[in-house]
Amino acid sequence: MTVPLAELTGDYVLDPTHTRIGFVARHAMVTKVRGAFHEFEGTAHLDGADPAGSTGQVVIKAGSIDTGVEQRDQHLRTNDFLDAPNFPDITFRTTGVEQKSDTEYRVTGDLTIKDTTKPVTIDFEYTGNAVDPYGNLRVGLEGSVTVSRKEFGITWNAALEGGGVLVGDKVVLEFDVSAIKQG
Repeated sequence: MTVPLAELTGDYVLDPTHTRIGFVARHAMVTKVRGAFHEFEGTAHLDGADPAGSTGQVVIKAGSIDTGVEQRDQHLRTNDFLDAPNFPDITFRTTGVEQKSDTEYRVTGDLTIKDTTKPVTIDFEYTGNAVDPYGNLRVGLEGSVTVSRKEFGITWNAALEGGGVLVGDKVVLEFDVSAIKQG
């Protein structure tokens, strides 16, 4: 049975086997490449009485990027893009939470990619909660935000013969979260 998020105060951890942290980027001006990060961990404290008192953080392993094409993934791990050997972690830490409705929350925080930190605002929808067969209380949240990769120092590109560039600047970060209440 789903209850309002306001009644679910407590500490949570992301369930990496049921959470997806993905992205979408424009390729060759005509299509989109989709991918995900497979290694990450995250925690949150939900404050039902005062959603502004909620906090969270996520640490993503940059080297776990997966677009389904190993050659492309290897290139994305280099200094041209994420520089995973030198900057193994992508981080997000909340700086504010605003409740917009019973199911909509605006989460502001600092996103760090490589050696650049920028504020971002992610609109999340609370998708519900359930007790799983193992007795764990889970909450679900879905959200996305569009960022400029250039603002994070990721500027590699190649010109196309007919005009335009190989990789678009705008990247949509997608979050489909299942978090488990602790204690």
